[in-house]
Amino acid sequence: MKKIVLISLFAIFATTIFNAKSQEMTQEQKISYALGANVGESFKTNGITIDFEVFKEGFLAGMNGTNKFSQEQMQAIFQELNQMIQAKQNAGADAEKAIGKKFLDENKTKEGVITTASGLQYKVVTMGTGAKPTATDVVKVHYHGTTIDGTVFDSSVQRGEPISFPLNQVIPGWTEGVQLMPVGSKFIFYIPSNLAYGDQGAGGVIKPGSTLIFEVELIEIEKK
Repeated sequence: MKKIVLISLFAIFATTIFNAKSQEMTQEQKISYALGANVGESFKTNGITIDFEVFKEGFLAGMNGTNKFSQEQMQAIFQELNQMIQAKQNAGADAEKAIGKKFLDENKTKEGVITTASGLQYKVVTMGTGAKPTATDVVKVHYHGTTIDGTVFDSSVQRGEPISFPLNQVIPGWTEGVQLMPVGSKFIFYIPSNLAYGDQGAGGVIKPGSTLIFEVELIEIEKK
């Protein structure tokens, strides 16, 4: 869960009136706008609504040292806020996991799809003839990652450049799955949330509880 950082509340200048297209921002305006956008994105992501007039009042009180709440009261308020955010995220994650379960239950019946003991599903596109990596190996791969609705969230294929990484430093679905691949293989992995990013999600596209799909080509096992 992303916690609200108190310093972020100094973002009131998000409403600074200027036309960015017609005039150059000053450094102060850039900082003000960036802080405001950061807080706005955080509020949107976490489903927070605010009374903006009261927000401005609190901001000015903080700047002037006239905050009417004690530190203990502030802590209690933010604790309650974090609990509200956590409850919303948990509800969202449960809904995403239900969608993912339905998808995986249907997917496992399709021709060529294999399900491992952990719940990872995979399909062989091309079976290579090289060695298989271990969890401690560094591998070079090309990959294309989507959510189950087809939304692309990351793709070395689209960037046109493969990536190398230690296999034990990625999500569990990758660590398990890539070890099944001989070099030269291309597999499709269907990764349930508990083997991906779990209830935290990742960024704005990978929601908490999301099931993910990766098409992975294992190019080589690099020297340690």
